[in-house]
Amino acid sequence: MSDGQPSTAAGSRAGRPLLSLALASMMEEVQAHSGAVYLLNAREPVLEMAVMAGLPRAFAAPWERVGLSSPVPVAEAVRDRRIVWVGGEEEMARRYPRIAVVVPYPFALAVVPVATAERVYGAVYVTWPGSHPGTLSLRERQRLTSACDRLAIQLRRAAEESRPHRPEADLLAAAPAGVAGTLGTSETARMVERLPYGLVSLDLHGRVTYANGAAAELLGTPVAELAGAQPWLSVPWLNDPMYEDRYRAALISQHVTSFVALRPPGDWLSFRMYPSRDGLSVRISRAREVARLASGALPPDTGPKRLVSISQVLSLSGALTEAAGVQDVVQLVADQVVPAVGGQAVALLGSQGGRLHVLGHRGYRDAHIVERFDGMPLSQRTPGTHALTSGVPAFYDSREHLERLYPDRHATPDGFAAWSYIPLIASGRPVGTCVIAYAAPHVFPADERAVLTSLGGLIAQALERALLYDAKNQLAHGLQEALLPRTLAMLPGLEAAARYLPATHGMEIGGDFYDLVPATPLPAAVIGDVQGHNVTAAGLMGQVRTGVRAYTTVGQPPQEVMRSTNRLLIDLGADLFASCLYLRLDAARGRAVMARAGHPPPLLRRPDGKVRVLDLAGGPLLGIDASATYPTTEVALAPGSVLALYTDGLVESAGIDIEDSLAELGALLGEIGHLPLERLADELVRHSAAARERADDVALLLLRAKETG
Repeated sequence: MSDGQPSTAAGSRAGRPLLSLALASMMEEVQAHSGAVYLLNAREPVLEMAVMAGLPRAFAAPWERVGLSSPVPVAEAVRDRRIVWVGGEEEMARRYPRIAVVVPYPFALAVVPVATAERVYGAVYVTWPGSHPGTLSLRERQRLTSACDRLAIQLRRAAEESRPHRPEADLLAAAPAGVAGTLGTSETARMVERLPYGLVSLDLHGRVTYANGAAAELLGTPVAELAGAQPWLSVPWLNDPMYEDRYRAALISQHVTSFVALRPPGDWLSFRMYPSRDGLSVRISRAREVARLASGALPPDTGPKRLVSISQVLSLSGALTEAAGVQDVVQLVADQVVPAVGGQAVALLGSQGGRLHVLGHRGYRDAHIVERFDGMPLSQRTPGTHALTSGVPAFYDSREHLERLYPDRHATPDGFAAWSYIPLIASGRPVGTCVIAYAAPHVFPADERAVLTSLGGLIAQALERALLYDAKNQLAHGLQEALLPRTLAMLPGLEAAARYLPATHGMEIGGDFYDLVPATPLPAAVIGDVQGHNVTAAGLMGQVRTGVRAYTTVGQPPQEVMRSTNRLLIDLGADLFASCLYLRLDAARGRAVMARAGHPPPLLRRPDGKVRVLDLAGGPLLGIDASATYPTTEVALAPGSVLALYTDGLVESAGIDIEDSLAELGALLGEIGHLPLERLADELVRHSAAARERADDVALLLLRAKETG
């Protein structure tokens, strides 16, 4: 630790271990079974574990050094100068999901800042078994607060006297005296040796301090080899993270835990662990019922024999960053995660308005199996609603396991035999649940559970972005569609048809617009494209369209309509430009007067089927030059003629020259221009390479002069 760091007494104070004594006293007063003292580093915003008690330091290894900004209870207590209480496993998963992934066991936690009015020195945490009530009692709160206040005063004095901090040993209960094979008196040892089942004593580090002869025989390992070693290291067939996890679960929760394990080739053994504050006692016996069921009950697990590899995780991370919408996330999980973990189907669940919503699914033979849950109240008891509301992962290794906990037959999706329900937590809140289904019963060892839960973090971040993307996309395109005419006005002597296709690349929306204005004495048509692909462009498009209608209605000629709209765009100060093509239509006289502002030229199909690009005079884009003028061009519009007005999204495509695209569009219009106008509009869009790519919005407005008589 750095100079000036709070310390224990030295020399004249006989080197008393201040922190250890304070921690031990606190734990005794509130009957906690583990705890630790953190001190704030004087040179950087980091809390460092100074001493730990009750459990090996390895249990808290990820949090030996904690940044003050970290989303963990000890940092939060120091930042806010208040007690942080976590009442159990579900609350830990909801508030601190990263911790819950590493220690998914039932226990309660209190963190108290160690501070005076002038300075924060650190914090103390203590834990209780899962049997502790869900709230911190007033007595416990007062005892812990008082003890931490006293410790803060002692640390302030140490700092004022510049006494350096000396390392203190962690406080662990001493292992029983002797070596494996001895147990106090000879008579006690003989009694234990006569028992027909195995007895093993483990210290807090999981090392064997005693094993009777029956235990050695059942494990197939001599007592001398068991002594002083962790059984999952000295017994080869116990070398599975799941078995070590049970030892950790027993110590942290202080609950009796058990598991069964297969000793090759076919002997099933039952292990039952009885924890205390100084270690565990383990009873080992033959699991005859399990052996009987194993003869034919469970088919062999067809899942992968190893966990998801680092390369697969990196590949998934990269792919998820490219996922735009929710369905992209669903497909990526189905393609990359489900096969890697041995699953056959997946469903992503979310919630809205207090109800469960199925966001997407893959792999189910009958979609109704999953979709029947859509709209279910979150208060209804199902595995999906529980995982979504509690934030706690759940693993069901067989249909019997699931239906024992959820007897309602509707809880079990038909056709599958095992399930994992992974809460998707992003930014500290649940955003959904990932359900992976397996075709055969599937055991979920601790390491696989940890991998699945960690993958859930990656999926959650992608899903959070995708939900936001879809919401913004829906809002933006809804805004744009609201600004476009729902139906086209009826114009005398003219037929009209229009199409609008939003871009599909990215979450962009455009400023493409079109309109028909049934003004007196002559109606008008307009099409345009405001620069940009965002809500600002869409909003400005609405203002431009409204301005064009207003100027047309008051009777301005085409060139003045364009000049007025140009000045409007400049006065709005949006720093965006717009292209525009404006037509005043006189079907009775068979002519149209056009004004153009930097917009692609229209196509005219004559009644004989010949098509030409109208080379119109024009001015600059709207919004650039307040003094710009927009000359007009008069074009003959004989009965049966078709005018095609469009935005650049119909003809601009990567790698294709725009002249070639325009020529192709003209040729197609000449060939099929006789079709009914609605069908013609569909065909022109369908055959456009640019429209198929949808890199930009596409707007198309077709006008046909009606035949007389």
